[in-house]
Amino acid sequence: MEEKKHVCEERTYDTIYREHAQAIRNFIYFKCGDKDKAYDVAQEAFIKLWENCKKVSPDKAKSYVYTVANNLFLNTVAHKKVVLKYVESHQPNVEKHSPHFLLEEKEYGEKLQLAIANLTEIQREAFLLSRVEGKKYREIAEILNISNKAVSKRIHDALEALRKTVEKI
Repeated sequence: MEEKKHVCEERTYDTIYREHAQAIRNFIYFKCGDKDKAYDVAQEAFIKLWENCKKVSPDKAKSYVYTVANNLFLNTVAHKKVVLKYVESHQPNVEKHSPHFLLEEKEYGEKLQLAIANLTEIQREAFLLSRVEGKKYREIAEILNISNKAVSKRIHDALEALRKTVEKI
């Protein structure tokens, strides 16, 4: 009887980690905008992979880790929203005085970040994976579990929304 392959072999796990850890961190970072949170979620996803290594074959490990990371992120979103709401409601409005150029630069950066943040989550994910991460549509489709055509549509819609918003900036 042939033994079923799984991820519990240290070399296999290490290879999977080295190949996908950075991409997982970036994927979560695009969702939340917090590098530390992205790192923590990615680490937790790989811990879950190790804990369930006998149940996961090496060819399914990539999608497993992406799914686990996404689910962990979604589980923290509600908590993060509560924390942000509390912080915002308890911070005094403080005006910062700075040179004109720095102020304009900061405002433009904030408007651009807001424009990206105002994209729908599905548009933002696809757009950032494409433009920032440099992933091909095929790779994005695999990560998000959608068709290449859906990736193309999401990125097109994101670009259209950004063009409209950036004109106003």
